Amino acid sequence: MKKYVQWPPNFGFKTAADHRNPSDKHFHRHPELSFQEKETAARISHELGKLGNFEIQSGIGGHGVAAVLKNGPGKSILLRADIDGLPVEEKTNVPYASKERMKDDADGVEKPTMHACGHDVHITALLMAAETLSKAQSEWKGTLILVFQPAEERAGGARAMIADGLYDKVPSPDVVVGGHVVPFREGVIGTKHGLIASAADSFDLHIEGRQAHASTPHVGIDPIVQAASTILRLQTIVSREVDPSDFGVVTVSSIHSGDAVNIIPQSADVKLNVRTGVPLTRERVLKSISRIISAEAQASNAPIEPTLTPTINFPFLYNDATVTAALEQTFAAHFGDEYSDNIPRLQGSEDFGILATAIEKPSCFFLYGGVEKGLYDKLVEEGRGNEIPGNHSPHFLPTVDSVRVGCEAYVVSALTFMGKGEEGS
Repeated sequence: MKKYVQWPPNFGFKTAADHRNPSDKHFHRHPELSFQEKETAARISHELGKLGNFEIQSGIGGHGVAAVLKNGPGKSILLRADIDGLPVEEKTNVPYASKERMKDDADGVEKPTMHACGHDVHITALLMAAETLSKAQSEWKGTLILVFQPAEERAGGARAMIADGLYDKVPSPDVVVGGHVVPFREGVIGTKHGLIASAADSFDLHIEGRQAHASTPHVGIDPIVQAASTILRLQTIVSREVDPSDFGVVTVSSIHSGDAVNIIPQSADVKLNVRTGVPLTRERVLKSISRIISAEAQASNAPIEPTLTPTINFPFLYNDATVTAALEQTFAAHFGDEYSDNIPRLQGSEDFGILATAIEKPSCFFLYGGVEKGLYDKLVEEGRGNEIPGNHSPHFLPTVDSVRVGCEAYVVSALTFMGKGEEGS
């Protein structure tokens, strides 16, 4: 691995105010749901086009955007940002809070939308990194590939871009790097060897009962009671079947049944979300879910077996040892004491790794903080750390400085593999 003797002096980076924000908070104000990011993608392409030296392709896998900057012989690196928002009503009360609403194509219902996961930060940071690297081509050699990926929240965007021939449209990279803003203290950034994000499996569970008048429960079969028993029993999987030193989460995120006060409904619909950190544990948890659903149906004398339909799947995300070791050196040199080589694992899940595993290339995913220092320190000191707004919260509002950190992390990642060090490129 190339050793760097001297870094460019932060490309003039001193404070967040030193960065030109190409979006002018546009992306935060105008979030779009998964697979509907048409205007977001158009603005990204517009900002990249103003730089004048990127080959830009849009409409990949829906509204994905890819851009390539070739700067002589050398290695190639792909830097990725996700671009979709969430069906969340923003409650940050900032002047630029989202007021947008969109019809969710998942269920046809119009909903408020928000960048509640910080993808607006990712977009802006990568656009800033694009500008920085395009103006600093004397500092590196190789091929820079930028991917602005749609539909991360639905675990479909990376797969869609691959299926739509992403790597027929852009060069296959030597290394793939991505990052995510999380509810850590602003300024903090880190990497981690091995597992960096858990697998996630989501399901729709349909429970069929027998409808009856509320006054005659003996002639019906109540799907709500069956659903309630199933939900409570599912919560014992992690507490009684998963090794306490391991990791697992089983969440029931939605239940719907009936709409009249005097009717035992015909059916109940439940949504499940499962997170695991080890393949064997994942297999065991999923088997336990099926076992419990079937057993509770039998105990309830259900007329038919419930149906469990998979909906969304995020694979495990592992950081490559060699790539991570290289970034450890350069991140430590650039970010100093704010950098950790053992950052806590992402509590959520990511489809980022598919961009690498699809072509058997190594990857690394870094994490960086977005919570204002004063707020973070106050809540921690008062023992109220669980009140820190996190990803998918209507109060999650990463700071402007987190955009700077994300930008610099992208730039440092690129220079780690394409920069001119002591040995040249």
